[in-house]
Amino acid sequence: MKYKFEACMFDLDGTLCNTLDSIAYFANSALTFYGYSPIDTQEYKLLIGNGADMLIRRMLNKVAGEYTEETVKAVRKKYDELYESEPLKLVEPYKGIPELLDKLHSMGIKITVLSNKPDDMTKAVVKGILGDKFDYVQGQKKEFEKKPSPQAPLYIAKEINVSPENILYLGDSGVDMQTAINSGFTACGVSWGFRSVEELKENGADFIAHTALEILDLF
Repeated sequence: MKYKFEACMFDLDGTLCNTLDSIAYFANSALTFYGYSPIDTQEYKLLIGNGADMLIRRMLNKVAGEYTEETVKAVRKKYDELYESEPLKLVEPYKGIPELLDKLHSMGIKITVLSNKPDDMTKAVVKGILGDKFDYVQGQKKEFEKKPSPQAPLYIAKEINVSPENILYLGDSGVDMQTAINSGFTACGVSWGFRSVEELKENGADFIAHTALEILDLF
């Protein structure tokens, strides 16, 4: 069965780009700066996904136990400073993603990105790793609720002039699948990211893609 999707909306971390080593590097650097022990890189797969503030809180829950809001702010500030100095460090696109984007672009499909990563970092990573082939890129901004709220997704849909039912949303987490459902999009989970296929299915994925180019079968 062929669907009439006019646009794709991608999550960034764990979907378009493998940023796990990058995030773990900067997060652990911020922790050690304040005297805390680093966290194993693989553990960050379960810490990432709800924005930078939640990431910092989950990190401190693991290494500090009790902590104050001042500590959260301080670690977040150091994390941001480090990340902003080298946003492309240890980041690479997943296999097949550049080819997928080129093909979608050639087909006239509008391509967008929505991430819970801060907006400036989202734009820096997308442009630096994947170039300028996107119709709209947005990270977390203060005026929008974080995913899985439909606020930002529906704002982007309006900006690119595509109805929700004609948008395919792709992500690697339960939060992403909830975002798609809340927004009236079709939800496609990707199995190569940070979370499990079971999590994607439990949160309502309409499809599961195991390779990037497999996504083209939906068009």
